[in-house]
Amino acid sequence: MSRQPNSDEPREIAHPEQFVFTPPIDIYETEQGLVLYADLPGVSVNSLELQVQDNKLTLLGRVEPQIPEGARPLHKEYEVGNYLRSFILSGEIIHSQIEAKLANGVLRIFLPKAPKAEPRRIQVNTG
Repeated sequence: MSRQPNSDEPREIAHPEQFVFTPPIDIYETEQGLVLYADLPGVSVNSLELQVQDNKLTLLGRVEPQIPEGARPLHKEYEVGNYLRSFILSGEIIHSQIEAKLANGVLRIFLPKAPKAEPRRIQVNTG
């Protein structure tokens, strides 16, 4: 009789486990918007995903281990893993104008603010 797998039983994973790190972030505010810096060592432009959905900015950077061909690790102090971080954006950020640049392992994201509405006087009519 064949046995059906139970959803509570552990399953084999085809890929070895990788760490997921929360990258350190610095955020600055200018008159034009917010500037966010994230340290993402080992992440390339091709392995970086930035997404805005439902006012949430998510960054995911994937890092592949750098082991020379034919070598085996003898001693490791640096763990390789992916980076994941999310932020809820305020309503004043213009999503369509967000810009990002990755250089030397540092991601810079510019989050432009919508111009503030100028106060205006509203005329009230009678009747």
